[in-house]
Amino acid sequence: MGKLLIVADPASELPATLELVAAAHSLSNDSDIVAAIAGTTGVAAGDLPVSAVYVAEDERLGEPDSASFDAATDVLTAMVREIAPDVILCSRSDYTTVTAPRIAARLGSAFARDCTAVAHSDDGFMVTRPVYGGNADATYSLHGSAPPVIMIRPGSYDPAAADGTPELKSFDPAPHIRDTRSTLLRTVQEAREGVRLEDAEVVVSGGRGLGGPEPFAQLAELADLLGGAVGASRAACDAGWIDYSHQVGLTGKTVSPKLYLSFGISGASQHMAGCSSSRAIVAVNTDPDASIFKDARFGVVGDWSKVLPALVSALRDVS
Repeated sequence: MGKLLIVADPASELPATLELVAAAHSLSNDSDIVAAIAGTTGVAAGDLPVSAVYVAEDERLGEPDSASFDAATDVLTAMVREIAPDVILCSRSDYTTVTAPRIAARLGSAFARDCTAVAHSDDGFMVTRPVYGGNADATYSLHGSAPPVIMIRPGSYDPAAADGTPELKSFDPAPHIRDTRSTLLRTVQEAREGVRLEDAEVVVSGGRGLGGPEPFAQLAELADLLGGAVGASRAACDAGWIDYSHQVGLTGKTVSPKLYLSFGISGASQHMAGCSSSRAIVAVNTDPDASIFKDARFGVVGDWSKVLPALVSALRDVS
């Protein structure tokens, strides 16, 4: 295999890009791995364990929170054509959700999104991604003369070590930027304290079975003791018990923590689509036939109002 190209989101943090490096290494340890960044970036390009990083900067690319996705698509497509990789990897984000499929369309490439694994095959590449609301995994074969564009679900790979000394190459974007037709004017950051839900190694989630908003204060206490974040099912958010920024699921956020603790969540496929890649799921539910027990490594058939306070008390005693 020749070159593997990683397209980094300018607004992403370093671990997200290092996951892509790990995914590239899983394909081949002998390949030349390079990275491309279009726009002002928060990624420490000089730390990436790749052979080279192509960086394009132009005021029309904007800052990471106000970038023109049209200009970014133009520039990234031109970078891909110059680098001529065998495959293009990117991490799922708002930025790549817009740019990646457009790049694939311009190149005439296959495009696969939300993939949890990628592998090399005799005539191309194979990817694995969840289907049917996360109830099953499907493997797809990607082949053709143009390099496929593969979007990796965050948390699917352990980040590679940030110990690289890549060659930094400046790429002139000016000749490639066409008239932009759309621009992201403003990004409103949600106010939050502590660990981001998407980055948390421990997520403590509650659902309809909690019966109201008050128990979420106890979930927050447990999350604090574990150094984690609070999640919720759509039913709990729809009921107004907790803000939608905490929603985990098909129409919410996707999390991949080491530990996912659920209280009063039945385990509908739409919810499991957002947490199925967790390393370990622990479920507490009064219904022994709740669907979530099929995915849980450990399950407790019991009342959350007894299990949760006991768990919090035990953690306080050892902290």
